[in-house]
Amino acid sequence: MTGLLDTLPPGLDGRIREAAPGVGLAASPMLATLTDRRDFPDGWIFERKLDGIRALAVRENGKVTLRSRSGRRLDATYPEIVDALAGQDCADFTVDGEIVAYAHGRTDFARLQQRMGLTRPADVAATKVAVTYYIFDLLRLDGMDVRRLPLRTRKSLLRRALAFTAPLRFSTHRNEGGPELLADACRRGWEGLIAKRAESTYQARRSGDWLKLKCARGQEFVVGGFTEPTGSREGIGALLIGYYEGGRLRYAGKVGTGFDRRTLLALRQELDELQVADPPFEDPVAERTAHWARPRLVAQVAFTEWTRDGMLRHPRYQGLRDDKDPADVVREHEGP
Repeated sequence: MTGLLDTLPPGLDGRIREAAPGVGLAASPMLATLTDRRDFPDGWIFERKLDGIRALAVRENGKVTLRSRSGRRLDATYPEIVDALAGQDCADFTVDGEIVAYAHGRTDFARLQQRMGLTRPADVAATKVAVTYYIFDLLRLDGMDVRRLPLRTRKSLLRRALAFTAPLRFSTHRNEGGPELLADACRRGWEGLIAKRAESTYQARRSGDWLKLKCARGQEFVVGGFTEPTGSREGIGALLIGYYEGGRLRYAGKVGTGFDRRTLLALRQELDELQVADPPFEDPVAERTAHWARPRLVAQVAFTEWTRDGMLRHPRYQGLRDDKDPADVVREHEGP
């Protein structure tokens, strides 16, 4: 144990141990729980909730890998991030963060989607979409597993371990928060806040030690079909979407807004290749022109609320996600 880990306060050195391979640590990221809580005592910190895709980065044995929350390799899609991490003086680390793209001074998931899934250098360059990797946590450093250290300590080590020059950014935090801080975040056009217990360890599961405070409702849904377009519309009329509950795909309604013409045509092409004869949903779907699809695509959808019968009110399509496994998509319920 050398370098930064030698600076740990007395008593904390007993919380670290020799690490498993960094890729193994990155396979099970910590996840936040949605909440309507707004008042927090001392001992919580507050980070910006970013509108991007989760990514965990590993550097060990002279190689950098970048992986999505579901474990998919992202190296070829975001080569500038890989290069920035490979150029660090620190040669052994595993970090957690979010990749975003900006438009008009705000993070924009639709703009980021232009980069998602691309792997050919020429295609990546042609988008002219710059990305930023906000890093907010540290799992491994100099061959040691630091996940059992308090969050504040991990963030302090992280800030000193890496050089945060573009496209890398350190995810800053506030030590106090509540309704006023969330209201300010919403006025700025942010997605919301993430509240975290300052003394919490990094847990490979969804935890109440990390809480999502959203400005507006939205989550990912599985696409199980679509309807035919009407009038002058092309491609599809609406996506038929749902979520998994007990291994069954439950219907959550249809989303017919938020598309441009190019997106409608691209979705129709993808869904035509996934068409099946029978509906994948457990619930009946009363759509006369419905076409069914294997539940392979995951869409990000904003909405105002859930109705009493379990449908979405005023849903709006925001884009496809290739960083989420459809089987992991469940209805987000508000926690503590």
